[in-house]
Amino acid sequence: MGMTGLLQKSLCAIALSLVVVSAGNAGTLVEPTLHLTPQGGGGRVALTLDACGGKTDTRILSALVENKIPATIFVTGIWLKRNAAAVGIMRAHPDLFELENHGGRHIPAVDTPRKIYGISSAGSPDAVQAEVESGAAALASAGGPPPKWFRGATAEYSPSAIAMIRKLGFKVAGFSVNGDGGSLLGATETARRIAAAKDGDVIIAHINQPTHAAGEGVVQGLLALKQKGLTFVRLDDADDVGNDGTTD
Repeated sequence: MGMTGLLQKSLCAIALSLVVVSAGNAGTLVEPTLHLTPQGGGGRVALTLDACGGKTDTRILSALVENKIPATIFVTGIWLKRNAAAVGIMRAHPDLFELENHGGRHIPAVDTPRKIYGISSAGSPDAVQAEVESGAAALASAGGPPPKWFRGATAEYSPSAIAMIRKLGFKVAGFSVNGDGGSLLGATETARRIAAAKDGDVIIAHINQPTHAAGEGVVQGLLALKQKGLTFVRLDDADDVGNDGTTD
């Protein structure tokens, strides 16, 4: 092979590597974190609960009301339609519950076609926008203040989708403590994870799986934190710092 052939071969190899790198970057998803700004004292944590679909875990809801533990609830349009009684309880306690946007149909906010944890992504910028806006519209129909936060299904995003969600006027809610592993962990491990939360942590768990053992662990972990003297705050009631351009 002559010099010209070697040069062409090397240029092709470089071009191919650039394509691979570009494709890899385009496909990179992020799972943003979110923390509260430290404020001293006994410490503060934010409890965020996802209501993806299905029913309501009344073990958790009752414990929050009885123990006066504030929480930010991320609700989908699907869940709102099926859980009017639970929504009524939350609306009756505006001092405790802040309802935020979890999307219209629980579709991951990823603007390229792929699957995340087995769930098909929105797949295009228009579909991401539709998921965000339909979730906000469902909350508006259910009454109460308009949402300021969005959390997508699976809590994973394409960076370009995050930028779009911010332009639509929403902060993107990450977290720092995965309390229940998507509601798939047992009660003991869920309780251990939540009870280990520290000042500034944002906890994620689920309030839509009443038959899962994780719900019992959520209650145990929250009561342990309360006993330690930590204060619970909602996302709107605290200064929050998220990475990946989610809150700035």
